[in-house]
Amino acid sequence: MKGDIMGQILAMSSLLPVCLGVSFVTLIIFRRDLHTISFLTGLVLDEAFNWVLKHLIQEGRPKRDRSNLYTEYGMPSSHSQFMWFFATYMTFFIWIRVYRNYSILDDLWKVVVCVGSFFVASVVAYSRIYLEYHTAAQVVWGGVVGVVAGSLWFAFVQLVLTPLFPHLASSPVGEFLMLRDSTLIPHVLWFEYTSSRSEARSRQRKIISRKSQ
Repeated sequence: MKGDIMGQILAMSSLLPVCLGVSFVTLIIFRRDLHTISFLTGLVLDEAFNWVLKHLIQEGRPKRDRSNLYTEYGMPSSHSQFMWFFATYMTFFIWIRVYRNYSILDDLWKVVVCVGSFFVASVVAYSRIYLEYHTAAQVVWGGVVGVVAGSLWFAFVQLVLTPLFPHLASSPVGEFLMLRDSTLIPHVLWFEYTSSRSEARSRQRKIISRKSQ
């Protein structure tokens, strides 16, 4: 509705799943990390599962013009399911996979990211009700399915796929695609920072040594 600032803000928030998808693809292209690839794979499978559920349940959306939508079915909400899958998987990933600090103050950023993820998921879910694309029940069930699917997929990645990552990364295909397995590295960002810094200093010393000869 014209002049509805809240509606415009919530409509923009509905684009977050698309933004996250693009961000994941970009991150994978530049980093080739197997955990990131697994995360995106889970999101894609979650979307496919949502499509199957919608066509099995075949519950319509709230009554208004929906001629511009891909499907008229609304149970469960794909936006809600996507975002709650993302928030759930992200929370498990941060607290189980990412390095552990010695105090809660050191881990404060983890709390902020997790709370922020669920807050954003809630905003996106509410936007579907406010904009009348889904009923409250469709959004709630989307969230429930997303939480369950996110939990199960993380468990599968952690217990089944992660032990296979070293073999995949060292395989001919893995080496050709330059896939990375960072499972055993406790602090990936610090490791990459110190490695690149050491390499840069080593090359700088070589350049200076050549000039002095």
